[in-house]
Amino acid sequence: MTGLVARWPQQSPRIFLIAAAAIWWGLYQTLIPFSEALVALFPVARDSHLGGALQFFFYDTPKVLMLLTGVVFAMGMINSYFTPERTRALLAGRTEGVANVMAATLGIVTPFCSCSAVPLFIGFVQAGVPLGVTFSFLISAPMVNEVALTLLFGMFGWKVAMLYLGLGLSVAIVAGWIIGRLKMEDYLEDWVRDMPKASARFEDSGVTLAERIEGGFAAVREIVGKVWPYILVGIGLGALIHGYVPEEFMASFMGKEAWWSVPLAVVIGVPMYTNAAGVIPIVQALLTKGAALGTVLAFMMSVIALSLPEAIILRKVLKIRLIVTFIGVVASGILLVGYVFNWLL
Repeated sequence: MTGLVARWPQQSPRIFLIAAAAIWWGLYQTLIPFSEALVALFPVARDSHLGGALQFFFYDTPKVLMLLTGVVFAMGMINSYFTPERTRALLAGRTEGVANVMAATLGIVTPFCSCSAVPLFIGFVQAGVPLGVTFSFLISAPMVNEVALTLLFGMFGWKVAMLYLGLGLSVAIVAGWIIGRLKMEDYLEDWVRDMPKASARFEDSGVTLAERIEGGFAAVREIVGKVWPYILVGIGLGALIHGYVPEEFMASFMGKEAWWSVPLAVVIGVPMYTNAAGVIPIVQALLTKGAALGTVLAFMMSVIALSLPEAIILRKVLKIRLIVTFIGVVASGILLVGYVFNWLL
């Protein structure tokens, strides 16, 4: 029986995908009654602080893990079209402006995070990709990725997800363009700047659907296997905020009235090290407690796009002045996003 299941994707890949999607959707529909049934097993009142926190945790944990698994599997298949080699080939030789838009857009569908920053940066420089275009990609890839957009859609609906998509792309495009206009190539580390240029050509190897499905499974094992601890921690913190933090307290320093809430959110977010899967449950809990949308989006963007560990990694290839410029330009864009949406919404 096990051998039959293992051979199914290779022998009937389309039927496998349809059946897997149907099973996933059926399980997803049971999450609310499942979470309520689990809470009922505990000797706590459902409308108590602990009862609310438990329901939040029991519902969001499988929900986030299912969304993450489904999206990572699908994107693992799609990402077989967007290897690092192909991405470099698409961006090399493009004029700035158009290339910034293209680079930020490619960041959505490519599976690269801050851990990939150094090898990607080196590869882009070798392929002749302009510095500002490279930064547009490196900002967009971790901040506006498929995991963030899908989880936002699942928790807040398509309007918030599309809002985040537009904001993230705008920050990545404009920040990369500004860095490109500043002409800071001299602030690359000498060994990076002096590397010989490599060819950016790419030839398609002709991957089959069954092989793309296997790529999807490999992506799930790689990505979900790494981020599930962040998810549990994030949902646990979100559950505590949801169940115990008074709305008045949260609104007092993350509400629209506090002008300093947006820069405070960015300052708090930058030293944190997590990803979209870990921070979005916290974002959800903050919003339910009265935090302003712009402030929360600024917090989320700073956590994902401006983490301190990423800056430490990038120090291997960038001089201090370029790192400070990168952080300053991106942080300014995030602050503007936070203030504009607190003002509009």
